[in-house]
Parts: sequence; C-alpha cells; structure tokens
Amino acid sequence: MKAPAQHKQDSGKPAIAHIDAALTRMGWPPCALLSPMPQLIAVLDAQLRPLFCTEALLRYAQGSAAADLPPSWQSWVHPDDLQALGQAREIALSRQGHACEHDLRLRAADGSYRWHLTQLSRLTPSQQPGDASASGDTADWLLALCIDIDMRKQAEASLKDSDDLWKLALESNGDGVWDWYVQTGVELYSPRILQIYGYAPGEIDPDPAEFDARTHPDDLAQMRADRDAHFSGRTAIYSNEHRVRCKDGSWKWVHSRGMVISRDEQGRPLRMVGTHTDITVRKQAEALIWEQAHFDALTGLPNRRSLRDRLALGLQTAKQSQGQLAVLFIDLDHFKEVNDTLGHDMGDALLIEASRRILASVRPQDTVARMGGDEFTVLLGSLADAAEAELMAQQIIATLACAFHLNGERVFVSASIGLSLYPQDGQRIETLFKHADQALYVAKAAGRNRLGRFTPELQEAALARMRLSNDLREALAQQQLFLEYQPIVDLATGRIHKAEALLRWQHPELGRVSPADFIPLAESSGTIIEIGEWVFQQAAAQAQAWREALDPSFQISINKSPVQFRDEATGPGPQLSWADQLQTLQLEGSALCIEITEGLLLDADPHIKQSLQTLRQAGFQVSLDDFGTGFSSLAYLHKFDIDLIKIDQRFVRELRPQAKDLVLCKAIITMAHALGLKVIAEGVETAEQRDLLKDAGCDFAQGYWFARPMSPKAVEELVLQPAPSRF
Repeated sequence: MKAPAQHKQDSGKPAIAHIDAALTRMGWPPCALLSPMPQLIAVLDAQLRPLFCTEALLRYAQGSAAADLPPSWQSWVHPDDLQALGQAREIALSRQGHACEHDLRLRAADGSYRWHLTQLSRLTPSQQPGDASASGDTADWLLALCIDIDMRKQAEASLKDSDDLWKLALESNGDGVWDWYVQTGVELYSPRILQIYGYAPGEIDPDPAEFDARTHPDDLAQMRADRDAHFSGRTAIYSNEHRVRCKDGSWKWVHSRGMVISRDEQGRPLRMVGTHTDITVRKQAEALIWEQAHFDALTGLPNRRSLRDRLALGLQTAKQSQGQLAVLFIDLDHFKEVNDTLGHDMGDALLIEASRRILASVRPQDTVARMGGDEFTVLLGSLADAAEAELMAQQIIATLACAFHLNGERVFVSASIGLSLYPQDGQRIETLFKHADQALYVAKAAGRNRLGRFTPELQEAALARMRLSNDLREALAQQQLFLEYQPIVDLATGRIHKAEALLRWQHPELGRVSPADFIPLAESSGTIIEIGEWVFQQAAAQAQAWREALDPSFQISINKSPVQFRDEATGPGPQLSWADQLQTLQLEGSALCIEITEGLLLDADPHIKQSLQTLRQAGFQVSLDDFGTGFSSLAYLHKFDIDLIKIDQRFVRELRPQAKDLVLCKAIITMAHALGLKVIAEGVETAEQRDLLKDAGCDFAQGYWFARPMSPKAVEELVLQPAPSRF
C-alpha cells in the first residue's frame, strides 16, 4: 500500500504516528486506511496547513496521488470563498465534536473550480479521568471532509429560471427532490424520492406530515430544530441527517438539504425546495468503523478503548454517589496449551464460550471486555461492599473451571483473577488497572485458578521487583554475577565427576539475592538472554579447566531457560552457537549437560525441537529437570531425546521406608533405566535418603548431605580428597 501523503519529517510537521493517534482517539481509522479511500479528506493544523491528505484529494487538486502537500489549504480554495473558509475555521475550532459545514469552491488539477460541501471538525482529544494520553498539541487540528456538490450548486443557480430544469438536474444526480409550499401545507415529491423509500407515484399524499410521520422518533427533534433555524434565517441552508421508514418497514438514512426560495413581506417562508440523498451505505460504514474501534471482533465484547470510556463514566457515577466499583483482570490459565494442541479455531471457540460464561456470572449492568488474547476485564459497578465483588469473582473462577465441550473435545482451563476496588485501591483508571494487574500477578504466582486481591503490600512488592529488575540489567556489566557449583555424586562409587552450575547475584546494597527472585525477572525482561550466554561461557571454561586438572570426563550441568530457546527461534541469537564455541575451545559436547524444564517441552514448537536436536547432535547431554512435577512426563520421554532425568526434591524431601514417595522414586528409576536413561536425585539431605536411593538403583545424587553449592576452588579441593565414607 502506498504510504499516506504527509509533510516530510524534517519540515517540523508531525509524523504519521502522531496523526494516527489523534484520529484514533476520535474513532477514525489511521492514515494508512484513510489514504486509499475515495473521499476527499485532509487533516489540517490550526493555520489550515495540510498535515495529511487522501490520495483522492491529491489527484483531484494536483493530478497525482504522490504529489507533495501544499503549504496551505487556502491555495486550493477560490479567492472569493476565503472569507467563508476563515469563518468556518473559527466556528469549527470553537465547537466540541460538532462539524461546521460550508459550501466552498476547490480548485481542480486543471485549474477549474468545483463546489464542495466542506465539513470541518475539530480533532478534540478524549479527556477522561486518569487518561494522560491526550496530547495538547493536537487540540486545534481540524478534519476536513469535502463532498462534491457542483452539480447541485449549478442546479440551484438555475432554479430561479426553471424549476423543472433544476429538479431534473438533481434527479440525474440520484437525489430525490421535494418542493414544499409552506403556507398552504402542500409538499410535492419527485418520482426518485418516492423510489428511495419503495413507494410508487400516488402512494404518498402531497403533505409534509407524511414523511414527518415516517421519520425515526429519535431524529425528529433535531430535524425540527434544523428546520426552524433555517426558517428564522439563522442558517443559510437547511441540512439534516435522519432515518426514514421505508415501505417494507426498513429504515434508511437520508441527508435532507434545502432552502427557502421565496418569503412573504413579513419574511415568513412561502416556498422551500430541497433534496433527499440516500446515505445509508455511508452510515453503515461509519457504524462499522465505530464498532470495530470499540468492540472485539471475535467475542463481540467491548474492547480496551470502550472499557476505558465506560470505566470513566463509572468512576464519575461512583464519585457522585459515593459508591464502590471493582475492576477484575481475568487471565485464562493454560489457554496456550489449547491453542497449540488443538489449533487456533478451537482456541477461538473457547474464548467465545468463556466470554459467555463470564457474562452469565455478572449482572446486566456490569461490563465484560476483552483486552486481547486470553485476557478479559470486568467492571462491576454499584457494589455494596468488597465481599460482593469477591463473590462474583469466585463465581467466574468456578464457571470457567467446568469442562468446555468444543467440537467433540472436552477441554479444561482455569482462571486467575486480580481485583482492585474504587476508591480504596485507586481513584484513576490507570491506577485501578495497575493494581488489578499486580493482584493478578500474585494470583498466578500462587498457583493460578484463584483470586488475588490488591493490597498496599502488593504495590511495595511491585516497586521492589521493578527496582530489582532495573538493577539486574547492570549486574553483569558491574561483575555482580558469579557461579557456584554443587557437586553431583556417583552413588555407586562416591566419585564426583559432575557438578551443576548455579547462578548467584551479590547485590551491592541488598547482599545476596535469591535466584528464585531474580531469575523470573531476568526471563520476563529478556536479560536472561545475555546472562545465559555468559553462564554458558563461564561453565564451558570451567569444564575445560576441570577436565584438564581433575577428570577428563568431568561434566557441568547448566540450566537453559525457555526464553533462551525461543530467542534462538525468533531472534538473531548469539554470534556463535554453543556447539561452535565448544569447538573453538576444543572441548567435547559431553563436557556440558543442558538442563531443561517440562514447561519447555510442553510449549515446544518445531523450532525448539530442532534446537534440542542440534544440541544432541553436537554431543551435549540433555537432562529433564524437576521430573514428575509437570503434566505429561512419560510423553516427553517418548517424544524427545533425553539422557538424564532429575527427580524433584519434593519427592526426596520426605523419603523414608514404606513412604509413597519411595514407591514413586523406585518407579521413576526403574522406568528410566528401562528407557536407557540415568537418574539424578535432588535435595538429598540425610544418610537415610542417600541409602534408600542407592538401594533403589539411583545413579547420581546431589544435596546438602554431600555438599552445598561452592566456589570452583572448593569443588577442586573436595574432588581431590579421597571419597568420604558418607558418600
């Protein structure tokens, strides 16, 4: 698509994105959609300098859609109409959301002038409580819409000489003509005007009350006001848009225009003539544009923009009545799994059904909106207390937890909800949104399928996470990150020829920060990509050193985040692959073992599968961490090439004779050996746990019973000692 015509950026004029923002706030489509439209449309600044023009306007005025914009709108307007243009500008700038109409002559590319009905509307930003996005420098921009009325103007000019000729000209332009003798109460209609509404000649009496009775009740007051304004001389031309009921019962939008062509000595109107133009298609297009701007296409729910409008109104009402309202942020748990396994069509069907269930769980006066993806927001107004909001939130959680029957499939998801209340949790839109989002974060972190309620402590925790995330971005450059290594013991021999690399952060003010706190921040911010590459390089160098000094088969395990795998699939990735870097160090791939989570395999797409296969081909071993805590462990072992599995410490922690955890551990070990896999047990802290695992045939173990994570030097000292009897 051709780029929208606009002043060059170095001219000081606003960029397309700035103009798009102003248009979007007014409910208009962006420049890229407006530009190819056949209408003559322009965005002007307060001095009537064009900022943007549609291709049709440029072709009309300058002969080419690629032409540069003129320095001023006045250069296209007939000199005799410049005064009227100035008046129109002043009126449009003084109005709030109402268009100002004037008939102006616009110069065509061949130098001729044609009459155009020019509508000027002020692009007034939407100022809402809590909305700081409106920019003041767009407040005096104008939207100009030009409609060719040259044929009508020519017809009007000849009206005094020949009514029949004037009416014929209007009829030939597709308009219906009416001729009203005001004092006698007779109104004549042309065949075309009757045809518009599906009537034959003679079916409508020559009485103005006939079409007044067929006018939509909601439009009557404005139509009569516009008519009275013209009769009294306050407007030069009568102009009104309204709906008329057709013979078949349907409604059509028409633009009725007319003028009084004769008055009596007291100035009272005697005769008025005008036209009806069928504008139904335009109105439908405008309605569609408005609907697309305010409603979600898939579910039909209000979208983010419409929700903000309703929340602004709800805040105003709650403030006046000193009432309460609640904002619920809803996120469907495991929705991505449905999308990935059953396809996007099934995912869409689930979203549609989920929206119906949420609507059924709230009151008719409440608002349910879709924010995008699998995220919904609910606005609950006129609440008695916080308990009422919490009850409805729990109802939503319960109804979404029930099975979804989609095209013969039974699908299960759950919902996490974050709740914030007005006025106690915030009095502005953005504040309520932010606090509901923080509450949702807590609900998901606590295990999902639950309600999170905002508290001041959440705000403090969110601020702490933000500050910690900012500090983490500089931690690597400031050498605050380092690795410790936890030995992995061969249970059969007591030897140590494996170790797991564990990332540590020594914060200059906070001291040691737990990996449980900073690793999720690194993943969510993307800094895990750079940090993960650094960890690999450090571990590879250490493995090389220990293979030379301790054991030629020494192996270091490193964790690789799902974020790193996805970055390799979608981003540029490191300059050298891990396999290439090991080759540069003249190090075998078996020197490193890559630990992955079941979550990675659950979300594995073809790119991730290929990445795992590439690592295996380069000689890396792959270990499945936290085995038994995911959803489909056996399926993973069947689908992917895995070398080792690590029994999660939750199974080891309560390990004792006759315990169910021992039965589970034995089953895992037996199954793994049958598949040719080795087994590592994590979290071994007692001699009894060690012995039970050894008797069960477990291959390796790590935990505080053997050694805590330690420095490289401490690992070397431990390995060089004779194997302790406790191993």
